[in-house]
Amino acid sequence: MTGTKDELVRYRLQRVKDTLEDARILADNRRWNSAINRLYYASYYAVTALLLDADLNPSTHNGAKSNFTEHFIKTNRIDKEYGKIYSQLFTWRQKGDYDDLFDFSEDKVMPYFNPVADLIKIIEGYLAI
Repeated sequence: MTGTKDELVRYRLQRVKDTLEDARILADNRRWNSAINRLYYASYYAVTALLLDADLNPSTHNGAKSNFTEHFIKTNRIDKEYGKIYSQLFTWRQKGDYDDLFDFSEDKVMPYFNPVADLIKIIEGYLAI
């Protein structure tokens, strides 16, 4: 890691904004599998910024999900509904990226935009950088 912890957290938060915007662009173009991927990564970057701020730095996506659940969902610092959303996006990102002959639909993808934006706002509130 180069730079300070705060610089890295800020960098990840900027990636959150860019990646969420990418998801919107992809959805506008009806690229549902790619939009799910970008929604997951927007959430992932936010979660990893939060974990880094808490001096947790998992090296895998599974590790990020486990740490987020253990330190923020199970402790009720973040509502369990957001843990479910993050877990669902984690699963769907893998399905969309790696499963053959599988395509997401607008009905599956669009309902995740507002909850992801809400999760990002909650995490930004914790970070207050």
